[in-house]
Amino acid sequence: MRIPSDETWVKLSKKQSPKTDEELKRMLDIPYASAIGSIQYAAQCTRPDSAYALSSGFVFKLNGGVVAWKSSKQDTTADSTMEAEYIAASEAAKETVWMKNYIQELGVVPSIVKPVVIFCDNNGAIAQAKESRSHHRSKHILRRYHLLREMVGRGDVRMDRVSSAENTADPLTKPMSQIAHAQHLGKMGLRQMSDWL
Repeated sequence: MRIPSDETWVKLSKKQSPKTDEELKRMLDIPYASAIGSIQYAAQCTRPDSAYALSSGFVFKLNGGVVAWKSSKQDTTADSTMEAEYIAASEAAKETVWMKNYIQELGVVPSIVKPVVIFCDNNGAIAQAKESRSHHRSKHILRRYHLLREMVGRGDVRMDRVSSAENTADPLTKPMSQIAHAQHLGKMGLRQMSDWL
């Protein structure tokens, strides 16, 4: 997911205002509105990812209802979308194993034998999770994220493909149109309060 990052916004203060007549005259010659507009255009249109911090999210569903979700900024900078998705899947897998153990401990179900399915919309991340050895493309990924491979190998989790249009966690990871957002909220089981009354 990509959300606006606080670090990308300019913070203005009175300390930045001109102190001398010379500074004031120099600043009057600069078309600030035009300069700021150009910078915003460059950030949003030529490289939209520069205006957003990379974040990830997941949604856990049990019997069709959402039981847990998370959206957070990734603390590791990824070099590719595959790596970003792999890191997000690794974090989701850790949460999956914890939740699986918690549900068993509560006695909601006697045991969970089948692997919990993690849906991912990136083929590269899925292939990376299923691969038992490292490749040159993954050698720079931090070791802690390769725990996902162990979990897949043990049968705790299984990685399956889902299209981006069907990915329930997408509203937690990227801006979307109002129609797409409403459809995804419906998949999560969230409804307008007026629909209940």
